[in-house]
Amino acid sequence: MGNDLPPGAPPVTSVAEAITRMKHIEAALPAGDGIACFNRMYLEVTQQVDDRISQGLFADPAFMSSFDTSFANVYFAAVDMLVNEPTDVPAAWQPLFDARFKADIYPIQFALAGMNAHINHDLPIALVDTCTRMDTAPDDGTHHADYQKVDVLLDAAEQSVRQSFESSVVLDVDRHAQSVLDLIGNWSINSARDVAWDTALALWQCRNVTTVEDLLMNSVARTVAMASRCLLTSGEAEGGRVQSPGTRLLSLFGFELRWRG
Repeated sequence: MGNDLPPGAPPVTSVAEAITRMKHIEAALPAGDGIACFNRMYLEVTQQVDDRISQGLFADPAFMSSFDTSFANVYFAAVDMLVNEPTDVPAAWQPLFDARFKADIYPIQFALAGMNAHINHDLPIALVDTCTRMDTAPDDGTHHADYQKVDVLLDAAEQSVRQSFESSVVLDVDRHAQSVLDLIGNWSINSARDVAWDTALALWQCRNVTTVEDLLMNSVARTVAMASRCLLTSGEAEGGRVQSPGTRLLSLFGFELRWRG
């Protein structure tokens, strides 16, 4: 698995390079591949961020460009690991990579599971890396305000994907699709980014304490992986009805997974 992906490459050094690499990934994969479904959504958002940087939307364009580049590199590193060292794939990405060829999972499930891994796990790592390299801190200057400006772009992209899926559900009157709709309605990109920012602040505070840093990110990775498995679970017929994906898994933990505040 993973041989259809482009070979590994050095980290990109600009948003433009990141966009080019995402296009290479898109060209290499069939449209229904789970990685491709996420990559399409991520490519669209990255192109919009690049446009907004050029248009002067952000108060600190240099920081946002560096942050966006670092963010993309964490994703590319996970993809490279799948190609070169598949047994060492980051835990947060493992559910999507494992399920990427399953035909009974909808593209929106793949897209949101990828966003879950990339935002809740990769984003804090990228933010701390960027602040360290640029000798600043997450709460300095306009970093958080600029960060929140991206939420508008992500919200539009998420709504576009959801509306497309919802339209097909209405046409199909598919009970499995309806159960997927129920599940993904409990997950929000913007809410995930709020959580990711808080995680980044915690990671920043413990960045020089290796044991604490590892404990924090290992815990985040396991939680993110569990959420992705729920997002990627197929509907199951029981007693003449289709259960919401992840319902049985979540009941084992005795709580309902809801990302909205």
